[in-house]
Amino acid sequence: MGTDLTSTAQAMVAPGKGILAADESTAAYRDALLTTPNLADSISGVILYDETIRQSAADGTPFPKMLADHGILPGIKVDTGAKELAKAPGEKITEGLDGLRERIAEYVELGARFAKWRAVITIGDGIPSATCIEANAHALARYAALCQEGGLVPIVEPEVMMDGDHSIERCFEVTEATQRVVFAALASQRVDLEQMVLKPNMVVSGKGNERQAGVDEVAELTLRCLRRTVPAAVPGIAFLSGGQGAEMASEHLNAMNARGPQPWVLTFSYGRALQDPALAAWKGEDANRDASQQALAARCQANSAASQGKYSQSAAA
Repeated sequence: MGTDLTSTAQAMVAPGKGILAADESTAAYRDALLTTPNLADSISGVILYDETIRQSAADGTPFPKMLADHGILPGIKVDTGAKELAKAPGEKITEGLDGLRERIAEYVELGARFAKWRAVITIGDGIPSATCIEANAHALARYAALCQEGGLVPIVEPEVMMDGDHSIERCFEVTEATQRVVFAALASQRVDLEQMVLKPNMVVSGKGNERQAGVDEVAELTLRCLRRTVPAAVPGIAFLSGGQGAEMASEHLNAMNARGPQPWVLTFSYGRALQDPALAAWKGEDANRDASQQALAARCQANSAASQGKYSQSAAA
């Protein structure tokens, strides 16, 4: 099982490919999304939800089999959401560890090859607390260990939120602190780093901050933070978009890859930053299926280029 997980993790971050986070939208849209022609050229895996992994495409093929037949790895979101953390106002803890071993076994039967668990770290007045970071890191590590034991590659997602008026320097500080604690917890739970993918936030200015850091500053500080905290054994880092616009998410990723090779592959695991243009084209009408698929394909190709440091807005337009 070990080498299989290692090769799966490497396939998830194969050169020029990223991961699509498929949301819980309408069945018709989801079918259009997952049947986009040549999606496998730029997408290595798709994160499904519990409902979706049990569903089938319009032709009756189960979604996991349809993806696998097209050379795309099916994945599954396994956490049950972020809830209020006890005695920690304004902070959250992600739940879903209860019964997770059994759910993983079922998801493997359904065809899943990897999983995702998202922790939420909020920056605010006096937060995040060490309590919040440690609780979330511990949960992430236990989830990752259960995944590897059960035959899934874990995507480890500690998201430091963009919401707030904090500076990029504050985001750097919190992201560095969070990732240090997460990797200590992963080591404590005996997680094999070669058999996981990290899905972090980029180091950016808070949405409400007057000074929005430029593309080069985001790239420089994000890389500096990762080099301080992420062991080279991790095969790849698939960034979340975290509310960045589609173009900006591509530009930031491109700027990091344009700086030359890093210890790990730097790619994308976007939801809205891939899907927003497709949803805008879709407009809830099946007649717009082709336009929606073309919009998705264009963003996937743009981010494929960005993951290789070859993206330009003019080329994507």
